Amino acid sequence: MIKLIIGKKGSGKTKKLVDMVNAAAQTSLGNVVCVEKGDTLTFSVTHKVRLIDADACGISGYNEYFGMLTGIKAGNHDVTHIFGDATLRIGSRNYDELADFFFRLNAIDDVEFVFTVSCDEADLPAKIFELAEKC
Repeated sequence: MIKLIIGKKGSGKTKKLVDMVNAAAQTSLGNVVCVEKGDTLTFSVTHKVRLIDADACGISGYNEYFGMLTGIKAGNHDVTHIFGDATLRIGSRNYDELADFFFRLNAIDDVEFVFTVSCDEADLPAKIFELAEKC
C-alpha cells in the first residue's frame, strides 16, 4: 500500500510524516524505516526507527531509490513501514517516472509506504492516484 502526503513547500508535509513515523514505531510489530534527503530528521524521529540519508548513500533517481527500498526489504523481512521524505528531490520532478516508481513498489504488498510529494495535488496525473492514495 502506498500513501502520499501532498502539498506545496511549507505546508507541513514533513511534520505530518514525522508524526506518522513515530506513531508507526510505537505500534509496529516489526521495523520502521524512514528515508530522507539530508539529515534533518535526526532529532525528530524516535531512535526506534531506522533513519537513512539518501544523500549519504548516493541515491538519486527513482531506479536507485527503488533498488535501495527493495534492498532494505530483502535484507530484513520484518520491515512493516517505509517512509520517504522529499520524494521528488530524491527521484525527479518527472511525474511519469514517479508513477512508474509507485507501480514497481506496488509489487511489495506486505509493507506500508508513505511518501511526501512537494507539489500541488492538481499537478499530479490521475494514474498516480490509481497506484497510491492521499493521506
